[in-house]
Amino acid sequence: MANHDYRELAAIFAGGAVGALARAALATLAVPDPARWPWPTFTVNIVGAVLVGYFTTRLLERLPVSSYRRPLLGTGLCGGLTTFSTMQVETLKMIEHGHWALATCYTVISIALGLLAVHLATVLVRRVRVRG
Repeated sequence: MANHDYRELAAIFAGGAVGALARAALATLAVPDPARWPWPTFTVNIVGAVLVGYFTTRLLERLPVSSYRRPLLGTGLCGGLTTFSTMQVETLKMIEHGHWALATCYTVISIALGLLAVHLATVLVRRVRVRG
């Protein structure tokens, strides 16, 4: 039988619940329309990318090792907040409705800006001086 760390699972659950609630709240601000840019999904994915870069770098390079920070903030919060699956569905709906250029721009910009966001957050964390 596998030995599970239920505190780690609880941290993932708690972070995921907060992230998913934040995403759901933002999603209520706009009605999905395959002819328009899906701002709620785009926003949570870019914010999530910034947070992943920040949390990963800060937790691995700046703070003492903790068994629960990464599961809570990275896996839980960022995993619940971001939604690649919704991005895929929105892109497919754009294509189904003949909005090929919008679908292409949305996909390319989301991925490129997400990667850039992770990189910039990482660079910013590394530039901040550690107080000693």
